[in-house]
Amino acid sequence: MSTLSLRLPNSLHNQIGILAKRDGVSINQLIASAVAEKVAALSTEEYLAGRAKRADRDHYNAALAKVPDVETAPEDAL
Repeated sequence: MSTLSLRLPNSLHNQIGILAKRDGVSINQLIASAVAEKVAALSTEEYLAGRAKRADRDHYNAALAKVPDVETAPEDAL
């Protein structure tokens, strides 16, 4: 595990402390979790962008053509 020295404004540090206490975790755990969520979000964005580059309209239309043309179930209707 690595150590990171981080400078935060006092107001942000105080808010983090309040959130960590409310969740019953340490400030370190809260920050590590927040960073992990951000990394996951950015990684997902890159993954989806890569998938989008490989997209093929003809394949999409072929898959869509296989969907049966039926009435929407009442529980699925908007």
